[in-house]
Amino acid sequence: MAWRLLEYPDMTPIVTAPMRILLVDEQPSRAALMSEGLSNAGYAVIATLSSPFDLPDAIRALKPDVIIVDIDSPTRDTLEHVVISTRDDPRPIIMFANEGGRDQIREAMRAGVAAYVVDGANPQRVGSIIEIAVARFEEFQVLREELATANRALHERKLIERAKGLLMRTRGLTEDDAFAFLRTIAMNRQSRLAEVAQMVIETS
Repeated sequence: MAWRLLEYPDMTPIVTAPMRILLVDEQPSRAALMSEGLSNAGYAVIATLSSPFDLPDAIRALKPDVIIVDIDSPTRDTLEHVVISTRDDPRPIIMFANEGGRDQIREAMRAGVAAYVVDGANPQRVGSIIEIAVARFEEFQVLREELATANRALHERKLIERAKGLLMRTRGLTEDDAFAFLRTIAMNRQSRLAEVAQMVIETS
């Protein structure tokens, strides 16, 4: 479904605006059919591009919710360009192609394409594909953020351990005293413990 309902207690359900689609297709006639199918399914096609190499400027200007690329045979350069275009501002990418080997599909999925559909686009079933792709993209973003949070925590822990080691060697402190020293400075400066640890390391 293209429309999403937000329900609140004792309130009338609020219907959100339709998903905004940026369509990329090198064939105008095929793009027109896809655009019509998307519109009939309740989506808003905000622009149609004839080349994926125009994506960066279009994304910055239009802020689409979903990007659909319909292409006969995507090359590695095309795939990389599509993914790089959304690297700093991720959003679901759906790619329809007339051909695609196993390695090509795996490469596309690893690169961040939410859905790769072989045998071209069917406007009648594109709605369900979009919903599945958006759900997969959102799940991937949650996992990505969890991984980033875990990596930050690990990095900060290493900084604190290194700073404690420096204080133990240079000031003759015990491990507990070194940690208390870092924590006291962090409280006095209203800084995070990892920031104080970084400062100690850089000073040393």
